[in-house]
Amino acid sequence: MTRTVAQMLARMLWILCAVPSAAFAQPTCPDYASVANPPALQGPARRSFRHSGSQLLSWTYPPYHMVHDQIVPAGVQATVVGKFDYSGVLHKDLEDEDVHVYITGTLTPGWQYVGKYRTDSDGKIYVPISRPVGEYRVAMIVEGDLSSASGFVSVVEPGRKTVLFDIDGTLTLNDFEMVGDYLGVSTAQAYPYAVDVVNSYAALGYQIVYLTGRPYWVAKDTREWIQYKGLLNGHVHTNPYGGGPIPPDTEQYKIDYLSYLLDDVGLDIVRVYGNATTDISAYAAVGLPKASTYIIGEHAGADGTLPIWNDYFQHLGTVVASTPAAGCIPR
Repeated sequence: MTRTVAQMLARMLWILCAVPSAAFAQPTCPDYASVANPPALQGPARRSFRHSGSQLLSWTYPPYHMVHDQIVPAGVQATVVGKFDYSGVLHKDLEDEDVHVYITGTLTPGWQYVGKYRTDSDGKIYVPISRPVGEYRVAMIVEGDLSSASGFVSVVEPGRKTVLFDIDGTLTLNDFEMVGDYLGVSTAQAYPYAVDVVNSYAALGYQIVYLTGRPYWVAKDTREWIQYKGLLNGHVHTNPYGGGPIPPDTEQYKIDYLSYLLDDVGLDIVRVYGNATTDISAYAAVGLPKASTYIIGEHAGADGTLPIWNDYFQHLGTVVASTPAAGCIPR
């Protein structure tokens, strides 16, 4: 599946016309500093759960809540989804209970209260967020036991230069380390110098996107791994499939999200990193050039892509070191 010429022209037209007053202005740089070290949050007062079954759930299992990151173009409202359940294995949904939502980030001194939302039968809340261009951290706190989760919202201008990374087998040593992380029996090992590569691009002003084939219910583990390894804590997109540990049709899932980032958000994705044949196919399907597609592992250099051998040391010292700044305007 490839994008048609008409689709690509439509995207170019959108970038030129969607925001006429800023169509030819330099985008601002990602404001990662505003969310890197959030201030202490004074959350809600603890009150009893609405249902005794929820209290029992909270006493019986540890919380396994997650907030799904969102990235939207300037002027578009984001809908941030929070998922609240207990037990990393059973995922018992927290139904019909109240959750308080807060936000901090660009031009937002301290934490601002967004509102109180009630979980549905799937343990979810849907929170509309409208903010100017910037980076934001959203915190969600369950009123009944004060357990919490957090995630990120990125609001970007068209043309924001972006570097995109797969995670398993690309930043981690192989495709199976996620399973150990989820079961709590290991901490996934990163390729040597992978962290330096990601953080170097962030320091140069590029938007960082993690696009992983991991199912959505390991978003919490993925976020914790990113923090533990010292990677830039930015936008993470997981597969919405929830039927099992290995989602089907990862390639199409990635094509769909890449198309959203390119056509709807208007990102200028200048480099992509992966390890699998599905990564190679997905990147090619949306028109990303092989000359900016870097593949590590057994498929390094396959199908005209650029190879990374063994680890990121040489890549960091040559390709990344010679990469110019993103050309954005610091906030």
